[in-house]
Amino acid sequence: MSKLILILAAQILLLTTIASAGDGGDFASTMNPERLHNKEKLTHLRVYWHDIRSGQNPSSIMIQPPVKKYSSTYFGSITMMDNKLTSGVSINSTVVGQAQGFYAGAAQPELGFLMAMTFAFKTGEYNGSTITILGRNTVLSEVREMPVVGGSGIFRLARGHVELRTKLFDKKTGDAIVEYNCFVLHY
Repeated sequence: MSKLILILAAQILLLTTIASAGDGGDFASTMNPERLHNKEKLTHLRVYWHDIRSGQNPSSIMIQPPVKKYSSTYFGSITMMDNKLTSGVSINSTVVGQAQGFYAGAAQPELGFLMAMTFAFKTGEYNGSTITILGRNTVLSEVREMPVVGGSGIFRLARGHVELRTKLFDKKTGDAIVEYNCFVLHY
């Protein structure tokens, strides 16, 4: 009987502790920046993004077609992607990660996409780390730029930008290879 009372008393104490921890007190606190043990670093990554829309296993699939009136600019279209990121231009180069997200036709008079994607790295020291990119991509421009808005793993608290250059575009299939130069500030 004394064991049962001891177990009940321990459970009541545990429940009281849990209940008092969630009493609606402070939900945020200011952290000392000295807790960021390393100084900020700039990492440059060059990867090749393979947007494959053709064949039996496309990496990009249009899930919403464009508004008919704007079919030449893809306005209103939405495409989901799970594209390979490689170390070289060739699709047979070493796969270093995946670009997962979507792009949507967001410009009426020109070919321009809103892109939201995460680069999930799978090799070397960056294995398991990600960067998130969100921005406007006017694909017919020679060089485009989009911001890096965050990251995880090694790239926690990341910010920066990516510069894009199309290396190959097949008008017949819609397949594209784009060079991404990523400049990432992180701790």
